[in-house]
Amino acid sequence: MAPRTHLGTATGCSNAELLELAARGDQAAWGRLLEEYDGLVRSVARSFRLQAADVHDVTQTTWLRLVQHLHTIHDPERLAGWLAVTARRESLAVLRTASREAPRAMVDETPDSAVDLEGSVVDREVARELWDSVDRLSPRQQKLLVALFREELDSYDVVAATCAMPIGSIGPTRARGLSRLRREITGRGLGPADM
Repeated sequence: MAPRTHLGTATGCSNAELLELAARGDQAAWGRLLEEYDGLVRSVARSFRLQAADVHDVTQTTWLRLVQHLHTIHDPERLAGWLAVTARRESLAVLRTASREAPRAMVDETPDSAVDLEGSVVDREVARELWDSVDRLSPRQQKLLVALFREELDSYDVVAATCAMPIGSIGPTRARGLSRLRREITGRGLGPADM
């Protein structure tokens, strides 16, 4: 095994030299790569408006991918681009995974003791019927409608990133989802007077 370099030895190295040293286990070379490119990787992940934990996961996975591909980087001087593309792919993978998760009901199923019992039973029953109607929508429509009506998602950019869909698809998907939801609600006899 090659001897490890001392801190500072990797400072004036090119990307090709840093990758070669890192492949041999040189911690100073890894430190220099992290110092140089970690901010880039994190900024790419943050541009997808991921939660802090997801940004951290994307960053770690991107660096893991570099470890796995140390010997296959064809143009080391374009490492910044390679890392940015890898971070972008990992961010999209996180968004795709999140988009497959079914939205959870946002209704508290336990009655408040201060609320009239009969009124709370009716309210819970109406809420249950409404969520049953939402459950009949496609997963994409469900996720979008829930995202659009959450207060912390205040821009289409954030909604697009959260739902992993192009901004141009939000309006048509919302319209189809609301139209179908309206039909479902009407079909269940939950008109405006009932809600």
